[in-house]
Amino acid sequence: MTVQTEHFLIQTGATTDTGCVRDHNEDSFLTKPEFGVWVVADGMGGHDAGDFASQTIVAELASVGFAISDEDLQARFMERLGRAHSRIMDHAAALGGGTVGATLVALLAYEDKYICIWSGDSRIYRMRGGELTQQTRDHTEVRELFEAGLISADEAENWPRKNVITRAIGVSDAPKCDTVSDTLEEGDIFLLCSDGLTEHNSDDDLARALGSGLEPQAICDGLIAQTLDRGAKDNVTAVVMRCMTPEFAAPAMDF
Repeated sequence: MTVQTEHFLIQTGATTDTGCVRDHNEDSFLTKPEFGVWVVADGMGGHDAGDFASQTIVAELASVGFAISDEDLQARFMERLGRAHSRIMDHAAALGGGTVGATLVALLAYEDKYICIWSGDSRIYRMRGGELTQQTRDHTEVRELFEAGLISADEAENWPRKNVITRAIGVSDAPKCDTVSDTLEEGDIFLLCSDGLTEHNSDDDLARALGSGLEPQAICDGLIAQTLDRGAKDNVTAVVMRCMTPEFAAPAMDF
């Protein structure tokens, strides 16, 4: 999908897969380049619960509409995320009060500005000038322990509760998100993904894919295929957004 804005030609790709072990897909994604919104949500809570959480988030966010500023876009986004949060909590109560929720990563773009919003351990990466930078910081138990100096990097890598998250949409009184913002530049490539992708792909793998020069859809398809080849223990989702000049065209081929 390609959308022309005042500043850039925006290309988008997206792919999700159940993986090799799970029997259903609790990941959901949303791509609305015309609104400047890209989202990945990774549900938790089992059949009919994790699915409901991630699908509710993307359904609410799909109505963001056209903003008049980056502040307006973020406000529209957060208002709808709050509605999704409430619906998820109501659904959890109807199921008996168990934990139901979803991690969230979102990329918002307005003119030459972008905002990353996240809750949980799904991630956003930016490729700029050949350098890959993780824009998000995982909301996980292991990261908190490592940053507090309570465990070493080696211990963190093999921590038995490595996938325990400390934030998610639908599991607290209100959505708890972090944000970062910056200016978009020509050639920027963003990857939004669930932890099912990063579990099987290193930063070098991601940098190689994002730096391949391929169209975003080909990048997504290649990353998912590579993850499936490596066992895909979890659901896996990849969304790629690329800022280009109008005259640039990327080749459609496998990396």
